[in-house]
Amino acid sequence: MVAMAYGRPCAVAVDPMEKKPLYHFLPGRPVLSLGMAGCNLRCRNCQNADISQRSPEEIPAYRLSPDEVVALAVKEHLPAIAYTYTEPLVAFEYVLDCAKAARAAGVANVLVSAGYVNPGPLEELLPFVDAANIDLKTMDPGGYRENCGVELAPVLATLKAMARTSTVLEVTNLVIPGFNDSDALLEAWCGFVAEELGVDIPVHFSRFFPCHRLTDRQATPVGTLARAKAIARKHGLRYVYAGNVQEEETTACPACGAVLVERRGFDVGANRLRDGRCFACGQAIYGRF
Repeated sequence: MVAMAYGRPCAVAVDPMEKKPLYHFLPGRPVLSLGMAGCNLRCRNCQNADISQRSPEEIPAYRLSPDEVVALAVKEHLPAIAYTYTEPLVAFEYVLDCAKAARAAGVANVLVSAGYVNPGPLEELLPFVDAANIDLKTMDPGGYRENCGVELAPVLATLKAMARTSTVLEVTNLVIPGFNDSDALLEAWCGFVAEELGVDIPVHFSRFFPCHRLTDRQATPVGTLARAKAIARKHGLRYVYAGNVQEEETTACPACGAVLVERRGFDVGANRLRDGRCFACGQAIYGRF
């Protein structure tokens, strides 16, 4: 058997860390981003379907060995490599080798994933993952099967496994009208994060725009994201953000309310954290800053 995407990323770019989205890991820093063709989900709303829903044989690609990927990050003075855009876990062997080489060179590893993976490979990869954003699409198993073609349970298992490690974990929910935007589903989503992962885990509610095979829905009203954020705070989640909106998003201290990191879109303004703590009261803030 041959891993067709090994050493063949079809997308290579430098992004802001906030685009992943990661708000509690090296805020304001650039990250080398790699994407390989293919995915193990079939989401009807996929915004990268032109590369995620096609075979590596169909997509023009770069030729970059793991050592060359790390050398590129070092040459450009980039503190981290993100495996992103599509589902990096379908190129597991390549991601693992890149992550090992990056760790040896002092470069951090970021995983942006749907979290649909068997426990064995996940256990092998996690020691080399410094930060991750996992897309938890809904708490409705039927919704996962209908919209993504996979089961919910393995994703929940991945999130629980990650929460037990030192990986900086953040979780995203793309809020789609008529799919996962009901109060009941948002309550279940927030309850799972709070009870099973912890109230310190940052969460992102992102705005949906019609694309791919899901063009019969309107874009998510901004008010829906505000409702989702209110439900998250009701469940005690301390770091709650909105995505795909050009609004100010700040990280505030959960103890005293002081504004620690100011953001607009992907741009980071002031960062007032001191050694990972609130400058005002000394409260430890989840993440790596």
